[in-house]
Amino acid sequence: MSKLILFNKPYNVLSQFSDNKNTSGNSRETLKDYIPIPAVYPAGRLDRDSEGLLLLTDDGQLQNKIANPKNKMSKTYWVQVEGKPSDTDLQKLREGIELKDGMTLPAKAKQIEEPDQLWPRNPPVRYRKTIPDTWVEITIKEGRNRQVRRMTAAIGYPTLRLIRYRIGSWTIDGIKPKQYLELVL
Repeated sequence: MSKLILFNKPYNVLSQFSDNKNTSGNSRETLKDYIPIPAVYPAGRLDRDSEGLLLLTDDGQLQNKIANPKNKMSKTYWVQVEGKPSDTDLQKLREGIELKDGMTLPAKAKQIEEPDQLWPRNPPVRYRKTIPDTWVEITIKEGRNRQVRRMTAAIGYPTLRLIRYRIGSWTIDGIKPKQYLELVL
């Protein structure tokens, strides 16, 4: 039997259990501040400045199935962008977009209302009174470094807030920030 932990990672938390690259002398929050379960490891990463679903497991095969880009497990993100992208802008994401490290696979992308289950971010997102913001749902099947942020920037709409909502069939539904759900598979 394998353990699978669904963690709703808050903003500014590292997706690892130790902070071995911190040279500032200030301690940064890591998974050990929230997950007291021994011998589980992240299946993939979520940037420190991103929030939402992070999966952890004690099963190496499951970890590989989730994290390995060759398996193309889909991931859905709620993305708050600066500005108001048109459907033509989002179509570029649907067709695949050229980034510095090559063409992305086609993504699913649509404008959405602000998610109902959204929580306040600490610290809050900086807004500009003269520029509107929009929520977009983006689903990808690859996981390059900061890919969603680079994709929205490439079409002219910088990401203000990024929340991973879903990986495969697992979601953050019912899991509050800083909390986790433990499943036995």
